[in-house]
Amino acid sequence: MFDNVGWGKKKRLSQIIAGDGRAVMLAIDHGYFMGATHGMERPAEAIKDLLPHVDSLMLSPGIVRNSVRPDFGRGMVLRASGGNTILDPDIDDESLILTAKEAVRLNASAVAVSVFVGAEHSHQTIINLTDMITDAAQYDLPVLGVTAVGKALKDKKEKRYLTHASRLVAELGADIVKTYYCEGFEEVVAKTPVPIVVAGGPRLDTYEDVLTLCYNAIQMGAIGVDMGRNIWQSDYPAAIVQGVNAVIHKNFKVKEALQLVESLCNEATRRKEYSVETAQDIKDSKVH
Repeated sequence: MFDNVGWGKKKRLSQIIAGDGRAVMLAIDHGYFMGATHGMERPAEAIKDLLPHVDSLMLSPGIVRNSVRPDFGRGMVLRASGGNTILDPDIDDESLILTAKEAVRLNASAVAVSVFVGAEHSHQTIINLTDMITDAAQYDLPVLGVTAVGKALKDKKEKRYLTHASRLVAELGADIVKTYYCEGFEEVVAKTPVPIVVAGGPRLDTYEDVLTLCYNAIQMGAIGVDMGRNIWQSDYPAAIVQGVNAVIHKNFKVKEALQLVESLCNEATRRKEYSVETAQDIKDSKVH
């Protein structure tokens, strides 16, 4: 993997992809178009217990500056495209919001650019990607191409479209493709000549659904996942992120990972109940 790239790019990619060739990315960049998303109102607080269990963060430049400690030692993939919000008819009217030089100054491991293939502003977003690839090449900075869908393309999370979009992004020079899982996903992987990470997407119904998505993605050839809301919008974020990590890096089956998650959830519940009881005991002792 990545045999034909320079040492600088290999070094940065090693901050995203672990030694086993797998990757657990934590996506916290939703605020760039969604604002203060539920579960990520205070990013620094929301991620502090999750960081030991991920290989990298996908985040926006402002959150790096304001919510990530300078001694953070894991990978960072910076959001480099944007310029629209959920208040607009669609979010595909994007431009580049970051230069490669600015990303390097922030010690980024890579930059991410969304491409809305087939949307109204498809051409513009494709050129955003190619412009960033050219810019990033000066610094051996990897580029992650995101096959985004938006409102107009929300029904396009199927094999034919994702294969087309992912191959296009790879053809243009992206080092990694982030796309959605679908039925027949192995064909998407087979026809995309660069590594693929799978997006978590909107929140799923159960922890088992989350772990099944991760397991199936790996079995079908993805190198990992980039999950956000399915982790930090859950009731027990620190538990499910460890389950995801176990599937990706420890080859846990879904049942094994679910048992781990449930055990961690129960432990967290007991700690919470103990803290409440202790606080009440202290309050009662002061009254008496």
